[in-house]
Amino acid sequence: MSERVRRAVICIAAALIGFLGAVQPAFAHGFSSTAYVHVTAADEGHVRTSLKLEYDLFVISAADAEHDDDLFRTGNGAFDAGDTTAQAAALNAHKKSAVAYVTQRFSVTAAGKACAPEQVGDFTMDRQEGVPYTVLLLDWDCQELAGDHRVRSGLFPDSETYVRGTKTIVTYDLDGRSGSAALDAAHPSFSIDQPWYAWFWEFFRLGAEHLLTGTDHILFLLALIAGSRRLREIVLAATSFTLAHSVTFMLAALGAVDVPSRLVEPVIALSIAVVAGWHLWRIRQRGSHASDLDPGASAWGAAGSGPGSGGRGFLRDHVALDRAGWLRLAVVFCFGLVHGLGFAGALGIDQAWSWTLLGSLLVFNVGIEVVQLSIIAVVFPLLALLRRRSPTAGLWVTGTVSAGVALMGLVWFLQRVGGG
Repeated sequence: MSERVRRAVICIAAALIGFLGAVQPAFAHGFSSTAYVHVTAADEGHVRTSLKLEYDLFVISAADAEHDDDLFRTGNGAFDAGDTTAQAAALNAHKKSAVAYVTQRFSVTAAGKACAPEQVGDFTMDRQEGVPYTVLLLDWDCQELAGDHRVRSGLFPDSETYVRGTKTIVTYDLDGRSGSAALDAAHPSFSIDQPWYAWFWEFFRLGAEHLLTGTDHILFLLALIAGSRRLREIVLAATSFTLAHSVTFMLAALGAVDVPSRLVEPVIALSIAVVAGWHLWRIRQRGSHASDLDPGASAWGAAGSGPGSGGRGFLRDHVALDRAGWLRLAVVFCFGLVHGLGFAGALGIDQAWSWTLLGSLLVFNVGIEVVQLSIIAVVFPLLALLRRRSPTAGLWVTGTVSAGVALMGLVWFLQRVGGG
């Protein structure tokens, strides 16, 4: 390969990594927020909503919107001190500002007309994914209205500039219906009477968007693709990753597993560096033969050889990997378990188990998988074609991509360990 072509290949690969790195800051999940709402029936003609809002964001947004400087000072002071009692006290001392902020951006309507809100009790504190959240109970008077109940949320909009892409996850048990919905700026409201396909699309879209906007997960996927030498390797790696993250995603989202995000996020960053570095290590050890399978293949391949091997022969020909391939697969599976915890953090539904909730989680996961498989279906064939036409160019591309991904993974790891 000529020096000019080599430089062009390196520049293209480096530009791709640089673009992905610029799409989002180091914390791929840290500059957005999720609000959680549970909707139930209260007294006759009333609807009760339990809102869980990220505390420090709520204090800043409410204080700014309502020009309440004292709320900003006392609320942030309590947050910096980590004093949950003082945090709740700061909000309760400024109920007017805090409630006004919410009710101007969140509403319940019936028959197309607004229900009147009233706070129930005081603000209390809770935690979600290791982050302080405040809980606000509101009763909505809809007794003079009849018809379809609709929930709308415009909490923490991008225009405030504090966060971007806020999601409001709603669970409900009202009017003889139960289910979930995912609201954002593009889809700010939903009807309790929504058809099943609307609910399906909301959670499918939420899962797809989460992977597309989660730069760290995309880079991990690119590292998998770059280091896969054969179609069977990327298929098995993707399957292993899917199985692993699906298990922990479901367990974490259902509340069976609770691992703090301060532990999950650094390990996700480290996984990116390790998987990308694996391919760089093979290039260093084997040079132009980095994409070749090791002699002797695998234990399964050897066991499947010879007459009468039956199904083992099929495994040898179509599934068998060398020792490096199997070891890489095990590493990918282990890291997939951690990535599942990261996916669960985007949803964070904290309600009792139900078939409806399980369905929402499954559809969210399907959205993730469709995007993941789409990326593989587009990128890997192009890479395979390049390797076949020009093995040297393919090696330079995968090496450059792996180096860029490994570097970004290490930077993110150090930032996340340091809390930056």
